[in-house]
Amino acid sequence: MPEPLIRTIEAVCTGTARPFNGAELSAIAKYPRNETVQVLPHGLAPDEQADRRHHGGPDMAVHLYPLDHHAWWETQIGAHELLREPGAFGSNLAISGLTESDVHIGDRFRLGSALIEISQPRKPCWKIEHRFGQSGMVAKIVKSARCGWYFRVIEPGDVAAGDSLERIDLGDPAWNVARAFLALHAGKASRQELEQLAALPALSAEMRVRAAAKAAS
Repeated sequence: MPEPLIRTIEAVCTGTARPFNGAELSAIAKYPRNETVQVLPHGLAPDEQADRRHHGGPDMAVHLYPLDHHAWWETQIGAHELLREPGAFGSNLAISGLTESDVHIGDRFRLGSALIEISQPRKPCWKIEHRFGQSGMVAKIVKSARCGWYFRVIEPGDVAAGDSLERIDLGDPAWNVARAFLALHAGKASRQELEQLAALPALSAEMRVRAAAKAAS
């Protein structure tokens, strides 16, 4: 049995695609729901992703960006009003006391009545900087590995604020999310490590291809 890890879900957040940068749409702004939300193979219902090429889908169904990082961001960009919002970074789940070093690729969790599995770190993009009106945030994420992560849905179910996120199976203990992120996105990995990631079954197909390409370069 894995080491007990149970956290309370402080908010379940969803969003809709809205004008973001001129004609471009984005659903990065996520807001708390007061009711029970369905957890489905392609994400929460209702929730939207405007850019389906880079967001959403089975391997990026549910996003978690640790609430603990909001306090750190205050030290970096000041007391920005968005840091008071649980879904400020596009997170579907607002949870404290859980960061990238605590969880691993392939860890399985009971989320309300659903079963979910960590599939990959989140790759930061320019939309975070645009939303906050702050340049340099992506570089800070890459350097610090404060990236957040995605889950795939193994068993659909329902979730609401106040429910628990409970780890029931441990993934690969050698690859916590922070280490996987630094290897995939910060150039901090040997060829052997990249080959290990490319062969890691629980890692999303897209990230396995990325690891294999980097290992071969």
